[in-house]
Amino acid sequence: MPAQRRKQLVMGAYVSYGTGHHAASWRHPASDTTATRNLDHYVEVTRLAEQHLFDTLFLSDAPAVFNDDRAGFGGRVTFFEPLTLLSALAMVSRHIGLVATSSTTYKEPYNLAREYASLDIISRGRAAWNLVTTSKLAAAANFGMPAHPAHAERYQRADEFIDIVRGLWDTWEDDAFPTDKANGRFYDPAKRHRLRHHGRVFSLDAELNVSRPPQGHPVIVQAGSSETGRELAARTAEMVFTAQSDLESAVAFAKDLDRRASRHPRLNPGIIILPGLTVYAGRTGKEAQEKVEELQSLIRPEFGLSMLSDLVGGFDLSGCDIEGPLPQLPPSNANTSRRALIEKLAYEDGLNIRQLYERMTTSRGHMTLIGSYDTVTEEIIRWFEHGAADGFNIMPPLLPKSLIDFSENILPRLQRSGVFKRRYRPGTLRDKLGLRRPGSQSHDRELHYS
Repeated sequence: MPAQRRKQLVMGAYVSYGTGHHAASWRHPASDTTATRNLDHYVEVTRLAEQHLFDTLFLSDAPAVFNDDRAGFGGRVTFFEPLTLLSALAMVSRHIGLVATSSTTYKEPYNLAREYASLDIISRGRAAWNLVTTSKLAAAANFGMPAHPAHAERYQRADEFIDIVRGLWDTWEDDAFPTDKANGRFYDPAKRHRLRHHGRVFSLDAELNVSRPPQGHPVIVQAGSSETGRELAARTAEMVFTAQSDLESAVAFAKDLDRRASRHPRLNPGIIILPGLTVYAGRTGKEAQEKVEELQSLIRPEFGLSMLSDLVGGFDLSGCDIEGPLPQLPPSNANTSRRALIEKLAYEDGLNIRQLYERMTTSRGHMTLIGSYDTVTEEIIRWFEHGAADGFNIMPPLLPKSLIDFSENILPRLQRSGVFKRRYRPGTLRDKLGLRRPGSQSHDRELHYS
């Protein structure tokens, strides 16, 4: 059995979708249908997560309407811009890491570097950037582009993008600002550095107008599991979010990422791997199953089909028999790793269309545990001890109810088993996660790509 990768679990609270990760959660009697536009809701969730020692609060994002069914059934069509929201939540929290998704396809390096440096300063060293290339085909039209860039093109851009951002965070050295009132010297010119980048995608001569972040660089997170996504993560990521539905595949993924990472010079050799995890738990397995069935009963078949259509790359499945098999699909320029997972469930495991959309509305292909509190706890520990995960990005099906349930009934069991902490470590998010801090650059930097 492979040894566990860390001494204790890292736990993220993935709370993007307001009412919860189940796509029909907004219809549940306990949900607040204003959640996606209600700051007080997110303040409550943030305080709850920090009270129970979650390491990170994670907000995903897409520069397009999410799961747009065009018939009005989907409850995720609007949501806060995540960096704006996290800046507000930084004011009501002290320890929890603040992770936001930002696209390298539809942002520019300079803007993004400013945003995350500012969030890191505002939060006193708790910012993390989840780097994605965007799989939403509809995003292109929002930015006046004729088509969504091809997968390889998106990752070529991302490869340069991350190096530029890290270089910009090093514009100012840590001690660049003596602010000497007596002599009138605000900053030391020798500790101000330009970034000159000449690449296949970008060419710029730049300096950032935000001081160096408290963490040196905000923590770099990556969420792509395709071949090119894994390579980018191996070179740049300090934490990886991934969708893994079984232990064997998760162990293989972790080993593969470790092997790839070993080929690159890295400040932090080990990558923290957090699979997404949706939990339906109760005092008994029957009680847990009833929670699943209650939410599943709220799915409109029309919406289930539209969500599945979106996840497989924007192909219209509305004319298909929901009790029949998923048809063979043409190539897609959207999310390749999520589509591959759906095709495995359909073509290898034999799930029909209804079963597929029920699986996707529950957790979008991430690992789902259904059972008693003890059973769920044991399975989390099994994954951890087998080296399948360093922790989990918890995806509560119903917010805040499911997060409260997990926090009050699963986390204490994990603490008693010794695999989850009883207090926060002091310092920045890097300090809490045991990640080294990048040092200041003492010279101008030039980057060239052939």
